[in-house]
Amino acid sequence: MRVIFTLIILYYIMAKKQNTVDTVEEPVFNKKIETPVSKKKDDWVIKDRMYILKDGVSPLTYSMKSSNIYWFDEEKGYERELKLTTNQRTVFVDEMKGDQILGRIVFENGSFFVKREKTVLQKLLSLYHPKLNSAYEEYNPVEIAKDELVDLELQIEALNAAKNLDIDIAEAVMRVEIGSEVNKMSSKELRRDLLLFAKSNPDMFLELVSDDNVQLRNFGIKAAEAGILKLSDDQRNFVWGSNGRKVMTVPFDEHPYNALAAFFKTDEGMEIYSNIEKRLKE
Repeated sequence: MRVIFTLIILYYIMAKKQNTVDTVEEPVFNKKIETPVSKKKDDWVIKDRMYILKDGVSPLTYSMKSSNIYWFDEEKGYERELKLTTNQRTVFVDEMKGDQILGRIVFENGSFFVKREKTVLQKLLSLYHPKLNSAYEEYNPVEIAKDELVDLELQIEALNAAKNLDIDIAEAVMRVEIGSEVNKMSSKELRRDLLLFAKSNPDMFLELVSDDNVQLRNFGIKAAEAGILKLSDDQRNFVWGSNGRKVMTVPFDEHPYNALAAFFKTDEGMEIYSNIEKRLKE
């Protein structure tokens, strides 16, 4: 009995010692945290795509080269040969393996529809083909809407300017467009044709309206038509119609009325301009 009690006491003491032993923790070293390398996101969108010939061209069929074409690779620094095939996963010849079955690019009635599964063909047409944006373009309704909006806004700006344009400036602008025919037009006809011109060619119209030389040229032409000024037969000199005295010499290789408009801006020219203006009002 005493032996059993002794063993129990001994077991208790040993267990207590084991519980009181200091636990040595394994030192924690600063571990390098590896940042996952982010792969470059491919911004290519998988979708059906439509390609159309430029300038509204729409022949029954139009075939485009699908081989022996090249694209300059900026990263590699040299041209790479392109080829469309039906059995390869790339258009780059230097990446192809095995036999190559040539594919075709055929537009019908001015357009070429490519399904979303034909990614290789789409990338050739959207990214690499040398005829992109010269012979054809990818149909993009958003970009088309942007371009059309710019055109419409420019047209509205031109029409508003034409509507409020002074009749003398209107005549000067239309003289550039139709020449001396402007002399035969009534004010209503002039206004109508001015609006039509602004609508059909807003860029040129706005450029002419903002060009003060246009008005000065028109002034000079009116002076010549009224006989106040006269342009010599060799178109080298403007003279007074009343006495033949020289007003100015036209510089070599310059249009006479452009030169006259520039002359009216000089000190001497401004005096002659005022003189002519008075005579035109008589």
